[in-house]
Amino acid sequence: MSIPGVSAAPGGDALGARTPRRSPVRLALLDDHEVLLDSLSSWISGNAPDFDVVLAATSWLQLVHSPAFPTEMVFLDLQLAEPVSIEARVRTCRAAGAKVVVLTSLDTPEARERAMAAGAAEFLVKTLPMAEVMEAARRVMGLDDAGTAGGWRPPPSGAAAHPEHVRPRLSPGEEEALKLYVAGHSTAEVAAEMNVQYETAKTYLRRVREKYAKVGRPAGKKAELIRRAAEDGILE
Repeated sequence: MSIPGVSAAPGGDALGARTPRRSPVRLALLDDHEVLLDSLSSWISGNAPDFDVVLAATSWLQLVHSPAFPTEMVFLDLQLAEPVSIEARVRTCRAAGAKVVVLTSLDTPEARERAMAAGAAEFLVKTLPMAEVMEAARRVMGLDDAGTAGGWRPPPSGAAAHPEHVRPRLSPGEEEALKLYVAGHSTAEVAAEMNVQYETAKTYLRRVREKYAKVGRPAGKKAELIRRAAEDGILE
C-alpha cells in the first residue's frame, strides 16, 4: 500500500476538503500483518482527521471482543490466517451496523464477488495509494452529504466475552435462528426464512439468550449475540 510520500494539500488534508462532520467516523482496522496495521493507523491519524481509528486488531476474535466494536466502518483484510470465512466476517460487521471496506492483495473476480455478495461496500487492492482508499471510504460513509453516518455505539466494556467460557447446547432450530438473526435478519425475517411462526422464531431467540446467560456469557443485546456467534464459529 502506497503510504510513504503523500503530502497534505494546502489548507486541508491530503485528500481534499469534504463536508465537515460533528465527529470523526469511528474506524476499525483488521489485518494480521502488524507492520501494515501500524502504517495504516499512523497514516490515517496524520492525514484523515475525519476518521478516528478506535480499534486496530490483528485477529478476528480480537476485533469482536474489543469494547470498541462495533464501529461505524471496518477496514477488513481478505486473507487472514484464521478459519472464519470472509462471508462470515463481512456479515457479522454488517449485522452490527458497520460498513465494510475489504483491503486485499488477492484481487480476483471470485474473491471480489464473495466479498461484495456478503455485503462489503468496497473491494480495494492494497497497492492503491492511501489517498484513494480514504476517498473510497468517504464515498461509502456519504461524507459529501449533509447527513451523518449511522452505526451502533459500542456496548459497555464489561460486555466483552472470554473465549474460554462454555458454549451452550443449542437446538438445531435455536442455532439456525441465531445464525439468521446475527446475519442481519429481523425476527420476522428469521421466521419467514425458517418457515415458522413469528412467535416460534421469537421463542428460539429468547432461549438462545437464556442459554448463553446461564453459562455466564451475556447475550441480551444484539451486539452481544453477534460476539457470541463469532466466538463459537456459528457464522461460517
